Amino acid sequence: MDGFLVKGFSGKRILEGVLPVMGAKNFALKAQAASLLFGGHVLLENMPLIDDVCKMNQMLEDLGVKIERVKKRNFELNIPAVIKTDLDKNTAKSLRSSIVLVGPILAREGKVSFPHPGGCVIGQRPIDVFLEAFKKMGARVRLNKDLYTLEADKLKGAEIFFRMPSVTATETLMMSAVLAKGKTVLYNCACEPEIMFLAEFLNSAGARINGAGTHTIVVQGGGLLKGDSICRVPPDRIEAGSFAIIAALCAKKLKITNCVPAHMRAVLQALQNVGVKINFGKNYLLIKESPGLKPSDIKTREYPGFPTDLQALFSVLLTQASGRSFVFETVFEGRLNYLFDLERMGADVVVCDPHRAIINGPTKLRGRKMESPDLRAGLAFIIAGMVAEGESFVDNANNIDRGYENIEGRLNAVGAEIKRITNNE
Repeated sequence: MDGFLVKGFSGKRILEGVLPVMGAKNFALKAQAASLLFGGHVLLENMPLIDDVCKMNQMLEDLGVKIERVKKRNFELNIPAVIKTDLDKNTAKSLRSSIVLVGPILAREGKVSFPHPGGCVIGQRPIDVFLEAFKKMGARVRLNKDLYTLEADKLKGAEIFFRMPSVTATETLMMSAVLAKGKTVLYNCACEPEIMFLAEFLNSAGARINGAGTHTIVVQGGGLLKGDSICRVPPDRIEAGSFAIIAALCAKKLKITNCVPAHMRAVLQALQNVGVKINFGKNYLLIKESPGLKPSDIKTREYPGFPTDLQALFSVLLTQASGRSFVFETVFEGRLNYLFDLERMGADVVVCDPHRAIINGPTKLRGRKMESPDLRAGLAFIIAGMVAEGESFVDNANNIDRGYENIEGRLNAVGAEIKRITNNE
C-alpha cells in the first residue's frame, strides 16, 4: 500500500498562501445515493475526487446507473427505469456509506441485499438502527450468513425515533420516506448542515420534506423525483476545519477559501480558545501565526458541537499548547487509539479510558513510522509529522485518500514537503 513521507519542520511555521476547500465528502456520497430516487438524469457538480466517491460510483454503475464525467468535478448520472437490487459485496464491505444505498433501492424496487458495511475502524457502528426503522416501514429482514436481505411490497410511512442522533440514519430514512406511502416522522434527528442541503436538493425535484436541520423531520411520500435535476455539492466543513488546525500549527499566514465559517463555529471557537488568530468572512478563513498556544478542553458531540472527525487533529494541536488539556470523545469508543502513536513520537499523553485522555504540552515530537488507522487519524499523523523533528512515514495512504483529495499536492503547494511513496518504490 502507498504511504506518505513527511518532512518535519521542528515546530517552525512554514505554510503560506491560499488553500481552497473541495466539495463535502459527507454530502457528495448521499447525493450519489439520492440519485436512485430520480427518474432520468441527475447532474452532480463540485464533486470531490476522492476514493469514497469513486467507490460509490462503482456501486451505482454495478446497479445499472450510467455515469459520465462531463467536467473535472461534474458527473452526470443516468438512472434506468429498473435497477439491480444486490449491492456489490466487496465494495460495500469497504465503504461504510454503502448503507445509504439500501433505503433508496428498497423504496424504489421493493427489495435489496447487502453485506455488513465496512469503513474506518473507530469503534462499533451497528446497523440495527436502520433495520429496525425499515421494519417499522413494513420491510421484512432476513440475515443469511453475512448477507442481509430486505423486502417490502411498498414501504409505508411510520413514526421513527432514533435512540441517538445519527447523520447517516437520518439521511437514509429521510431518502427512503420520499418514495414511501404516506407520512413519515423522524424524531431525534441529527442536525448537520449536510442533512439540510440534502433535503433542499430533494425538495427542488418534487420531494416534500419539512424540518431538515431540526430534530424532527416530516416527509410526505410520493413518486419518483423529476429528472434533469442539478445538485451542487457544498464545501466540506470538515476539510476546512482540518486545514484551519493545520494552519494553527504550521502556518505563517494561510488563507482557506471556498468554505462556510458559519458551519464551523465550534471548531473556530476551540481554536480561538487556545489563542489562534483568525479572521474570517462569508466564505474564507485567514489564520496568522499564533505562538504561545494555550491548553484547552474539548468534548466531541453532535452538530453544532465539536465534531468527532476533528478530535484527532485538534489533539495534535494540544500537544503543542503550554499546559494540561483534556479530551473527551463521546461518539466513538475506539477513536483515541491513535494517541499511543503520538506518545511514541514524544507527546505527553495519559489515556484514561476509551473515551478520555489528558495531554500535557508543549512537547517536542520526533519523526517515526506510523500506520493510518482511519481517515481522520491518518491526517493527524501527517500533521504530527510536519510539526516533528526529522522525517515521518505514514503508511496506508488509502485511508486518507478516502476523504482528502490529493492531500500531499495541496499541502505542498503552500510549503509542506510530503512525498507519496508507492509500493514499487
